[in-house]
Amino acid sequence: MEARNSGLLIPIRTKSTHPLGFTNVDGKVKLRRMKMNHINNSKKIYHAAIYVRLSKEDGDVATVGKRESNSISNQKDLIKNFLKDKKDIVVVSERVDDGYSGSNFERPAFQMMLEDIKKGIVDCVVVKDLSRFGREYIDAGKYIERLFPALGVRFIAVNDHYDSLEGKSQADEIVIPFKNLINDAYCRDISIKIRSHLEVKRKNGEYIGAFTPYGYQKDSDNKNKLVIDAYAAGIVKEIYRMKLSGMSQTAIANALNKQGVLSPMEYKHSLGIRIQDNFKTHEQAEWSAMSVKRILENEVYTGTLVQGKRTTPNHKVKKLMKKPETDWVRIEKNHEAIVSEREFALVQRLLGIDTRTSPNEEKVYPLSGLVVCGDCGAMMIKRDVPAGGKVYAYYICSRHAATKACAAHRIPMGKLEETVLELVKIHIENILDMKKIMDFIHEVPFQELDIKELEIRKEVKEKEAVRCRELRDYLYEDFREGIISKEDYKELHDGYTEKRKKAEEAVRSIDQQISEVLESKSDKYHWLDYFAEHQNIQELTRTVAVELIDQILVYDKKHIEVRFNFDDCYQSLLRQIQSVGCDVSTGMDGRIEIQKREVV
Repeated sequence: MEARNSGLLIPIRTKSTHPLGFTNVDGKVKLRRMKMNHINNSKKIYHAAIYVRLSKEDGDVATVGKRESNSISNQKDLIKNFLKDKKDIVVVSERVDDGYSGSNFERPAFQMMLEDIKKGIVDCVVVKDLSRFGREYIDAGKYIERLFPALGVRFIAVNDHYDSLEGKSQADEIVIPFKNLINDAYCRDISIKIRSHLEVKRKNGEYIGAFTPYGYQKDSDNKNKLVIDAYAAGIVKEIYRMKLSGMSQTAIANALNKQGVLSPMEYKHSLGIRIQDNFKTHEQAEWSAMSVKRILENEVYTGTLVQGKRTTPNHKVKKLMKKPETDWVRIEKNHEAIVSEREFALVQRLLGIDTRTSPNEEKVYPLSGLVVCGDCGAMMIKRDVPAGGKVYAYYICSRHAATKACAAHRIPMGKLEETVLELVKIHIENILDMKKIMDFIHEVPFQELDIKELEIRKEVKEKEAVRCRELRDYLYEDFREGIISKEDYKELHDGYTEKRKKAEEAVRSIDQQISEVLESKSDKYHWLDYFAEHQNIQELTRTVAVELIDQILVYDKKHIEVRFNFDDCYQSLLRQIQSVGCDVSTGMDGRIEIQKREVV
């Protein structure tokens, strides 16, 4: 039977006495008065728990002096030396919290000590000083001023010269709470300084995590720098390759387990890094769909370091909370990349559009998630239709399948893939022709064309800014002559001022764009290579489909529209080719013809 007193469970023994003096009277827990002839305080033997604590978080090891002063061994030695002459105190346990903050009392060793108190094993607590006991002044005061006295527990803080058995003096009643308050303020100050220090490290691109992402390790000369782990990085590349080939996360995990590849946690264990996984359910952790997904979603593999995603409300509350994405610290090109930004972007798209595979399938279909109904815009889904002892695969409108609100737009899967492959080949041929024209007229300053367009836009915005400034000045003349009221003057004046500011901001933005064009050189046309590298395509694979195709619209069996990635770049390049003296025409089959215009 148990009762609660100020958050602590207190054992109740019926018709018997508890070692700490508890008895059950009329259903209520009361402290039994000790008869002086039964127990004399001067002769009582106390069973003590030595409690020591060390924390890096609260600044206890900020200096060499403090590290030595507050070390676990030093605290123990100081307390034991103090207890040498204390014949009425017998040490029964030593409780150590190494690496735990004093800002709260949710510490394993401290909680074990409380359990010993509740069981009657311990009735005396000895600490080096009040700061080692805890730095949270409210809870510290609760234990020292209320709970321990109520439980008959003697409390000793050696360096603070405090012993609850000796009775509290008037000075103690003031000094002890004040010291607890000072300790709490110290902890808060240290917490703020540490948070600020870590934020500076994040903004400097220094990695501050305890464990590195799979595929990286800490530089032997700089623990805040990520360097590639050759073996693990190879596995990461293989995971991305398998995903781009159309494999699901589950299929990738199964393949890695079958090959005997160690999971990230087991690999760290093999390197001597001890890390705990709360989700471990087997004797040896294996690859799972979730662990594969975490790797596929981690931007760190592109060389970008993103930190500061989570935080705690304050130094007393340790519950992690997700910060707004705008508050994350994101440093691009911070370390060597394992996968390209293009590969990462394609994988993110795959993760967004991939459908679930059949139980007997390891890969998704090449066009899954890309085909939509040309009329209603709903996704087209695959359906198997048995007929004549065979099974035929079709794509149909998902809205039709669910509600019959649209036509089926049924099209055989083989026919669709065949048609799309042909359209892809034609588009690639057009791209290759455009590359040839660009090589032929390579001396044409395409950059200058871009800059000229930007300069025209800049001139328009500059004129707009000047006009707004003039109109604002004219307003004063109208106001002085009584043509407009004071209220109208202020409203119009603020309006013109705002428009002028926006125009000037646009000018600055255009100047930045011009600088970027000058710096980019030929990088602007890197998208051409994505198509050119597939010029000998014979099969429509998942990788090709996702890399080249944005969307496929199905109107009927004979009317299919393929929208390719980088279409805006494609159209812009066509216009530029026309602007330098070439005629561009498109045939019925979609192929383009480019001819140099004759000069008459």
